[in-house]
Amino acid sequence: MTTSLALVFAMILDALLGEPKWLWSRVPHPAVLMGRLIEAADRSLNHGTARLLKGGLLVAGLVVAMWALGWVLSFIPYVDIVLGAILLAQRSLVDHVRDVAKGLRDSLADGRVAVARIVGRDTADMDAPAISRAAIESGAENFSDGVIAPVFWFLVAGLPGLLIYKAVNTADSMIGYRTEQYEDFGKAAARLDDVLNWIPARLSALLIATASGRIDVQGIPRDAKLHRSPNAGWPEAAMSRALGVSLSGPRSYEGEMTDFPWVHADGRKTAGAADIDRACRMLWRAWGLTLAVVILFAFT
Repeated sequence: MTTSLALVFAMILDALLGEPKWLWSRVPHPAVLMGRLIEAADRSLNHGTARLLKGGLLVAGLVVAMWALGWVLSFIPYVDIVLGAILLAQRSLVDHVRDVAKGLRDSLADGRVAVARIVGRDTADMDAPAISRAAIESGAENFSDGVIAPVFWFLVAGLPGLLIYKAVNTADSMIGYRTEQYEDFGKAAARLDDVLNWIPARLSALLIATASGRIDVQGIPRDAKLHRSPNAGWPEAAMSRALGVSLSGPRSYEGEMTDFPWVHADGRKTAGAADIDRACRMLWRAWGLTLAVVILFAFT
């Protein structure tokens, strides 16, 4: 079976099953195992001198280990389909974003609880538009690194490529911070994650824009550059235009307000639960386009 055909089945399985709680409550998810490995390395290596070198060696070790593991596992029939379905996150992503809309319809407090599960900013004082924007931004950004990037690297390098991407992305989420503790130790993980997401982020923006029929070839790149990340701004800028809603803007982290610029500043600032639902539908449309492209690869 070709890599692209295996990916077709993996994408469909993920869309149908998501992340079944009955399974992951009994056995650890592969991403959790990666996280435990990185956490152990953090405890062992992230102290003393030469932290930049130690962090670089950790990332190099992860790449080599994941490549070797993926190569060995690729000889087992259908394991690429199973692992692909497990490590893709379309269904779970949309479910988590949609939960924010459900919570917001019940009460402002429930909306805050739901959005706190998927964003890292302060949520205690958020109003309904801020909650809605945060959910939409999370959906757009995670469509890139939770769906399109894994799909891309699976197509490019098979199961080893998928495992390498997920390990590096997990490392970035755990140690890729510009803090005193991780500035040096996490730099290699953060930089490699930026590299691995460079193409997928732009593909994600193209897919969302195409799915919405609103391809703003000037506005999307312009607003993408406003984001502090070299990649996350792309799907966010595309989604903001797809919905006609302004995203990003001021938000609070650890009690301190940060005046981030608005993405698509001319859009509506009054996003609500209905806009979250529209964003979820847009994510499924973009996923459908992605599946069509993969099917084309599989049968040509």
